[in-house]
Amino acid sequence: MAQSSPPSTPAAPDTPWARGRVLGVWLQVAGACCIIGVVLTSAGAFGTSALQILPRLLYWLAMMVVGASVGVTVARFAIPESWFRRRWYLVMLPIALGTAVPMSLITALADSLVTHHRFRLAHITEVFPTTLITTTAITALAFLIRRRPPVATHAAPAGAPAAKFLSRLPDRLKGAELWAVEAEDHYLRLHTSLGQDLILMRLSDALAELEGIEGAQTHRSWWVAKAAVVEAERADGRATLTLKDRAKAPVSRSFLPLLRDEGWFDS
Repeated sequence: MAQSSPPSTPAAPDTPWARGRVLGVWLQVAGACCIIGVVLTSAGAFGTSALQILPRLLYWLAMMVVGASVGVTVARFAIPESWFRRRWYLVMLPIALGTAVPMSLITALADSLVTHHRFRLAHITEVFPTTLITTTAITALAFLIRRRPPVATHAAPAGAPAAKFLSRLPDRLKGAELWAVEAEDHYLRLHTSLGQDLILMRLSDALAELEGIEGAQTHRSWWVAKAAVVEAERADGRATLTLKDRAKAPVSRSFLPLLRDEGWFDS
């Protein structure tokens, strides 16, 4: 059975740079870049159709890997970390724009090498619009395919305000102990000590407001309070949590390591 642990200082919401995951972020972005690189190779985009298919593929893959490195560097050092805690599209455009500026210079230099033409500074501004379109597409794709890390929430320190999400409980559940939040289509089913009810909200938005209650996301459609767990089971490659209301919360394989690290399951 999971035991409640003492309140701890709330941790900042997870970002791509938390826990040293820069390599993982770069691999995701590089993967998105390579997908687009293959598309650009097939299309012979931006005047590269004169190249043979293999040199063209190598050219675009090299440009994409360089672009991924520039993009991750811009995101890591030029974009405030707090921006990643907001909606992804608010971060996407600054990253794309910040990447397009140095990549326009790199693209202009690469073009002069490939076409054997003399490098011109004016060529940087000529390639900037298409470079910006490309970096925007790559950044959007990288955000869409990235794997979101599991979310753990933490007990509020003494004297801190209650979790913001508790204010969303319907009147008949006010003051109840929140045990779990389960996503059902566009609604969230609330499991509490006073019963269940539905509210209109996305789980991704709820997770940000559950900070202040010790718990964790156990599945793409479940968040569970640690104090609500009466039994944690693992059998036949599956894991489940039994709550105080006898509901069974599933635990996805990708979420299990986080719960194990947090002491929900034995190692």
